[in-house]
Amino acid sequence: MTTHFGLVIIGDEILSGKRVDKHLPKTIELLAERGLQLTYAEYVGDDPGRITATLARVFAAARESGDVVFSTGGIGATPDDHTRQCAARAQGLELALHPEAKLLIEDRMRDTAKEQGVAFEPDRHDNIHRLNMGVFPVGAAIIPNPYNKIPGFSCQAGKGAVHFLPGFPVMAWPMMEWVLDQRYAFLHQKSAYLEKSVIVPGAMEATLTPLMLAIEAAHAGVKVFSLPSVDHPEFGRHIELGVKGTPEAVNPAYVELLSGLKGLKLKLGPELVR
Repeated sequence: MTTHFGLVIIGDEILSGKRVDKHLPKTIELLAERGLQLTYAEYVGDDPGRITATLARVFAAARESGDVVFSTGGIGATPDDHTRQCAARAQGLELALHPEAKLLIEDRMRDTAKEQGVAFEPDRHDNIHRLNMGVFPVGAAIIPNPYNKIPGFSCQAGKGAVHFLPGFPVMAWPMMEWVLDQRYAFLHQKSAYLEKSVIVPGAMEATLTPLMLAIEAAHAGVKVFSLPSVDHPEFGRHIELGVKGTPEAVNPAYVELLSGLKGLKLKLGPELVR
């Protein structure tokens, strides 16, 4: 069974344009470094109802198909952070302070007090409030945070799982790498990925569609893609036409694709390999 990777990015600041999302390209990069691909991504604002509905769908997909999903943002303890609560509701679970998370958060507070040159007061109101960052759905496992020790958490769902990370890239990205390397190393380079394409200047997609359908029908496991451009600074109006999949499937399909394009007497530009 192919493992599909998903990404849910939570936060009003992304949808309002106050912050530019960097998680999507970085997730694609981290997966690609391990021979893996992102299958889908979603953006959700800080609305508890929408977050819960989105996570309910995500957990269902994880249970049914073994999806591995990363969620970024909203796991803090301020009033606009809803992800921990929504993750619990989406699974029909209670929330509870995770004992290991409690120790890690207290350790962080102790470090902060030392840096400030003051005594650590665990019973102080603000310190007690900070423990809310370790309140996770019952049964969750922690994700270590090398930046400031405040952990994220993982929720298993059948053969799949959803992993919850902070919105800050400096924390989220090393935590995502840890999950990929500690939990899913067995998937790394499971099947190498290859993409081959060619620039077809001045082409029309309608002309290419029959060839695309024929290539996909003849080569199982290969996806044919077309990326049109109308104002490229170098190639002008063109279509990048290609195939992607495992090398053993892509190579013969690409040969057939080139042959079909020559049969259509189309001018061909540079070839690209990724």
